[in-house]
Amino acid sequence: MSRARLGVGTGTITVTLTLLGWSTVPLLLRDLSESVDFWTNNGWRYGASALFWLPLVLHAWWRRRLPSRIWRDALLPSVANIAGQVAFTAAHHEVGPGMVTFGLRTQLVFVAIGAWFLIPAERGVLRSRQYIGGAVLLVAGLMPILLGGEGGRGAPPGGSVPLGIALAVFSAASYGAYGLAVRRNMQSYHPITAFAVICQITALGLIALMLAFGRDHGAYVPQLPASVLTSLAISAFIGIAIGHVFYYISIAKLGVAITSGVLQLQPFLVSAVSYFLYGERFTWWQWTGGMVAICGATLMLAAQGSGSRKLAMASTEGSD
Repeated sequence: MSRARLGVGTGTITVTLTLLGWSTVPLLLRDLSESVDFWTNNGWRYGASALFWLPLVLHAWWRRRLPSRIWRDALLPSVANIAGQVAFTAAHHEVGPGMVTFGLRTQLVFVAIGAWFLIPAERGVLRSRQYIGGAVLLVAGLMPILLGGEGGRGAPPGGSVPLGIALAVFSAASYGAYGLAVRRNMQSYHPITAFAVICQITALGLIALMLAFGRDHGAYVPQLPASVLTSLAISAFIGIAIGHVFYYISIAKLGVAITSGVLQLQPFLVSAVSYFLYGERFTWWQWTGGMVAICGATLMLAAQGSGSRKLAMASTEGSD
């Protein structure tokens, strides 16, 4: 088997595992919302993930391969990541997981706005008809989902649909800022090392928030039933710790556009399972809107991938 085929095969496996893992996390968070407050949820899950990545950080430091400036460069992405994580987890206390994951699709819009101001080289792509058309489809498709009045189905008891949607969209904006901050500050570092460092800072921030605002400062978690502790551990492992490894491998083997395109299936998988587990339902026109939104997102990602290849070719030709 050729190395190229082996790479594609590996990428196909890892992107499938990433999709399945990241589709499982919203369902676990919805399940945990009835027994663990979101401050405590984040503190324990990210704390465990930070411990998972700590040996890599210590090894890099011991081998003197961890530049001291990486901590300063990782600060801004970590702050954005903390904001996104808090809003993402809190949203699952208000609406169903399908609604949350569809709301996260607005991230592409916020990324486009941020890239316009922060990355001038990408303005050509952002101006293209394909990208603009995709953005219009994305927004138009999400409108009936987010404003269709069916978001209360599958929500935890006492949830607020408007608050849940606002938290999901705020989380999308924060994760968009996180992605832009990583591109701006962390490009010179290996992506795995960069995430490991960001994970440490994010965990410190989320643990501090848990100690300040969490119920009993998060100390009640060890007394929870084994099933709840298992859900916490699984969501931390596949959603944060190992999920990002598969994600980065997928990008390396398949490219950003294909990886991101496959992950656009997440809202449909989450919503389908949420229907059976929590009774979350969407109307036929909300499902239609979801398909339109994903088509729009795919167009945006394809335009971005094409633009990135053109920029790379121009850069290569200019260096000859």
